[in-house]
Amino acid sequence: MPSKLYPAGMKRMATILAKALITTMPAWGPTKQAKQMEKRIINPWQWQDQLSYVQAVEVKQPVGTLYVSGQAAVHADGQSSTDDMKAQLLLAIQNLEQVVSEAGYECRNIVRLTIYTTSHEEFWPNFPIFQHWIAQHGIKQATTLLEVKSLTETLKVELEATVVK
Repeated sequence: MPSKLYPAGMKRMATILAKALITTMPAWGPTKQAKQMEKRIINPWQWQDQLSYVQAVEVKQPVGTLYVSGQAAVHADGQSSTDDMKAQLLLAIQNLEQVVSEAGYECRNIVRLTIYTTSHEEFWPNFPIFQHWIAQHGIKQATTLLEVKSLTETLKVELEATVVK
């Protein structure tokens, strides 16, 4: 039974128009093409290159941002390592890689990395391990290295990261 407000012909026309809008709507809306994240490295100088970091990273159009808590030399069972700095750094890097990977991100897209160490004297001889890892993944990140009084339990180094995609 036709409505008093919409005679039968108008109702049919409204239905046709609605179907036309629904089928053509995607053309009016945003395209299905994914945004392309852009990273721009800002280095007014070149001296930081030998230290494997950059002065700044600008990120445009990220699809997501992952803030990774400090990853240290903690074994899968939750036990903190009592090993030397080299072994702890290797395990901290491995743990960081695992968190980044399981979140669906890539290490090459780390844009910020903070390194906490209880001893820069112990950390510095192992810096080439860190540099190799950075080069291996093609990471271009802003970095801060801090010596702290202590970390939890027996830990000597912790890596905190921001990753984009």
